[in-house]
Amino acid sequence: MKILKKKKSFFYVFLFLLGIIGSYHYIEEKKITLSNQAIIDFIFKNSFDHKNIFKKIENANISKNKVLSLLNKDYDEVIEENNYSKKDPIIYLYNSHPTEEYAYSTFGEYTLTPTVIINNYIMQDIFDKNGLYSYVEERSVKNVLEENNWNYASSYRASRIFMEEAIVQNPSLKYFIDIHRDSIDKDKTSITIENRDFAKILFIVGLENDNYEENLEFTERIQKKIDEYYPGLCKGIYKKEGPGVNGVYNQDFSSRTILVEMGGYQNTTTEVLNSSIAFSRCMMEVIHEEGY
Repeated sequence: MKILKKKKSFFYVFLFLLGIIGSYHYIEEKKITLSNQAIIDFIFKNSFDHKNIFKKIENANISKNKVLSLLNKDYDEVIEENNYSKKDPIIYLYNSHPTEEYAYSTFGEYTLTPTVIINNYIMQDIFDKNGLYSYVEERSVKNVLEENNWNYASSYRASRIFMEEAIVQNPSLKYFIDIHRDSIDKDKTSITIENRDFAKILFIVGLENDNYEENLEFTERIQKKIDEYYPGLCKGIYKKEGPGVNGVYNQDFSSRTILVEMGGYQNTTTEVLNSSIAFSRCMMEVIHEEGY
């Protein structure tokens, strides 16, 4: 009797996960506006590497216990291994300010306080599935600040350490994307395009480094793609220099280092997800134009 119950448990978990995956692909294909539940579905869909699932859950501030309640202890026997190719990554996704949050959401048995980190995994999934392999930085900027007794203004200094170590370990890396969110109100960070809600995108280019002209030109090419496919989604490029601002943003590291703000603190996971998909598609076109 116990064996029969266990087999039934495996079967129900399997059906549950198949339903999540099938629903997401159908929604994406039909371009239906997603609800806040979509971000939970997305995390589950991209967590087939069971060893990394809890890192993603921690980064998104989702309760481990609530996720565990949905997973059978024999989960690994039900789900196949992630079959992504192990090709060398060319895109590095990171957050100098990883604690920047989006709108708080509560639904069903989940409580989600999403941060900008969720963009990393959405983009990684899109890039990887299109053959442009990426590397997501999962180490904590906050830990570096605390260990060195640095203040919040030193966040770029902390993320720079990770960048330098990442390129030593992955010399194939060419594109570096630092993902943030804005701190202004939602009426200035939201837009509806063809009945879909988006979080507006803003690029930041620091003018106080020798690479700024090349980084600016590269960023302008991405902006033009966004303007072409998603009119009104991009708020433009904010050029920063002078007293009181960083002015560099680690963009001296490479001529292909960009800082992008995905929406603001009041944007929902639906809007952020739609914008991350839009940005990724435009970014891929620019990368392909460079011969990849």
